[in-house]
Amino acid sequence: MSENDSERNRFSKRARRYARVGSHVGSVAVKSAGRRLLGRESAREQNALELAAALGGLKGPIMKVAQLLATIPDALPAEYAIELAKLQSQAPPMGWAFVKRRMAAELGADWQTRFREFGHQAAASASLGQVHRAVSLEGEELACKLQYPDMQSAVEADLSQLDVLFAIHRRMDPAIDTSQMGEEIAARIREELDYTREAAHMRLYRAILKDETAIRVPAVFEDLSTRRLLTMGWLEGTPLLAHKQADLDTRNRLATAMFRAWWFPFSRFGVIHGDPHLGNYTVYEDALDSGEIAPAGINLLDYGCIRIFPAKFVGGVIDLYNGLRTGDDDLVVHAYETWGFTGLTRELIDILNIWARFIYGPLLEDRVRAIADGVSAAEYGRKQAFTVHKALKEKGPVRVPREFVFMDRAAIGLGAVFLHLRAELNFYRLFNDAIESFDLDRLARRQAKALKAAGVPA
Repeated sequence: MSENDSERNRFSKRARRYARVGSHVGSVAVKSAGRRLLGRESAREQNALELAAALGGLKGPIMKVAQLLATIPDALPAEYAIELAKLQSQAPPMGWAFVKRRMAAELGADWQTRFREFGHQAAASASLGQVHRAVSLEGEELACKLQYPDMQSAVEADLSQLDVLFAIHRRMDPAIDTSQMGEEIAARIREELDYTREAAHMRLYRAILKDETAIRVPAVFEDLSTRRLLTMGWLEGTPLLAHKQADLDTRNRLATAMFRAWWFPFSRFGVIHGDPHLGNYTVYEDALDSGEIAPAGINLLDYGCIRIFPAKFVGGVIDLYNGLRTGDDDLVVHAYETWGFTGLTRELIDILNIWARFIYGPLLEDRVRAIADGVSAAEYGRKQAFTVHKALKEKGPVRVPREFVFMDRAAIGLGAVFLHLRAELNFYRLFNDAIESFDLDRLARRQAKALKAAGVPA
């Protein structure tokens, strides 16, 4: 096939995807607008059900976008978020004949000679690709993540509908200005298509966490990887939620590992693992100091959604913490402005502080506590979210800066892990250990050096 034929083929597939996604999402938008014109505000739940049903029939990247939106506070109305969170991003796996063609496209016609074994059935499948277990010629256990065909066309078509989804939100008098959310989400989703970038992220995390004995990061097998095929070491483990009923020491050990896996890279290198999906973590067993074989730590598996922040943004996170801790209002305002919030009045700052004190709350008290501290998991954060939303509808909206989107999302996802594990930790001590001797210039130099060594694209 010539280059022109290939390009026409991609354009044709993208056009068909635009039509399918646009008709599904567009029909919901029309119905929503009609109900609003008729004054039927009580029909929001029906709108949400119809949107979930429309997207649920599409699969692919739009499912990832929908589920991502469901985990970002106030990106969509609560009714929409509840329904979208129920969607499953599992896509039907490619059959063996299809896999062979895709592998040949990535590694050449003789690709099977480069493995001792290669599983015919997918070990896992998701919205952008699927994973096969394999064994290298040297006998190493491998995980081969193979991207589905034509994902770039599908992603571009699906991202084009983000504006439609946000338009639905704007019709419902939002408290949050979501204008920059779409840009941030689109950038992260496009990055997830590039497995060369993900391999660099994996190298980065292996370097950052090399001394963390309770956190394991897979090794990248460079000669068996391409832009659309990522081959890494297989890490054996069990689902995190399988340990919800373990003894408190085990649950605390796993929660501490999760805290370190998130806060250490952020506070020392300005990097976060931006996808809090529980499927991205598994638990491995190892010998403890007692000699007992037991759950010892976590495997950190997926590196498609990594957010790299400028040093000053990290400084803003720490400034806000110190401002809340000491009652320094000027430092609190400085932190918000550092993040990119604009047009802040005293009233808006007070409203933002309600949410900030909720997020930072466990880090401000020097004592052992549960993350929810006596509040049920079902109610955790609901009162604060309701209060903030109501106040911002009266005084706002507030425009959310791009860099804040995945920071907030990841922090809430981490909190959900602690809730599930019912961990009881001194979060104050853990956090202050992570930010000890923080210095902006030192972080900037350390980050630049680490990114260059790992080969992370600019």
